[in-house]
Amino acid sequence: MSTPLLQVESLARTYQLPREKLLRPPPTVQALQGVSFSIEAGRSLGLVGESGSGKSTLARLVMALDRPTAGRVLLMGRDLHALPREELRRARRDFQMVFQDPYGSLDPRQTVERIVAEPLAAQGGATRAQQRAQAAEAVESVGLRAADLAKYPHEFSGGQRQRIAIARALITRPRLIVADEPVSALDVSVQAQVLNLMQDLQAGFGVTYLLISHDLAVVRHLCDEVAVLWQGRIVEQGPPQRLFTAAEHPYTRSLVEAVPQAEPPPPPSW
Repeated sequence: MSTPLLQVESLARTYQLPREKLLRPPPTVQALQGVSFSIEAGRSLGLVGESGSGKSTLARLVMALDRPTAGRVLLMGRDLHALPREELRRARRDFQMVFQDPYGSLDPRQTVERIVAEPLAAQGGATRAQQRAQAAEAVESVGLRAADLAKYPHEFSGGQRQRIAIARALITRPRLIVADEPVSALDVSVQAQVLNLMQDLQAGFGVTYLLISHDLAVVRHLCDEVAVLWQGRIVEQGPPQRLFTAAEHPYTRSLVEAVPQAEPPPPPSW
């Protein structure tokens, strides 16, 4: 059996809050409690849960932007949190992130070229000409034009800005993309376009997704597997069709029942 591309093993994260009283120990919050899952290369796992369930904390730990209290994150068999700083910097070529807000995640003072080429510049070793050529290839792969590299983020719509963010994530040809609520800030019609684009890119580049969302319709559209996070724990996991039609955990059922359902129009009165 092949090794999964991403393995998360017994991941826990506890945060210490400010001390409330001088002679008492500071209170703590357990954001994650023993979370484990894996994703095979070229597949997608959706992580769903309400605000405060621990989704964004998990994304930060998988991206090695924060350290776990316990547990491991293995990408292609390497424990990311055990790597020396320089090795981790080089390893970041293999995993990139798409953030929630296409307006806040792009520096308005930078051109699209500099924004998209930023991961290459951070890795080092590529000339400016090489960076520009790869940035042009990346933006064209998400349906934009090479001429757009000279523009600034304010010249684009929300959906186009998220395409720019996806191009930035793709430029190093990563094996894994962590997408944290990638379409929640977009209009519904634009959401579908971005999700279809992510599907096409997965088919074309073989990228693996960890998609974090509170929207069950989004993960059902894109993901092969869904894990439900509640109070820092995964309470249920399985294929979308089973979870959304025969959920076993009460919290999963409550999420499914909360999804708005379209009602048929009333029959004509004549």
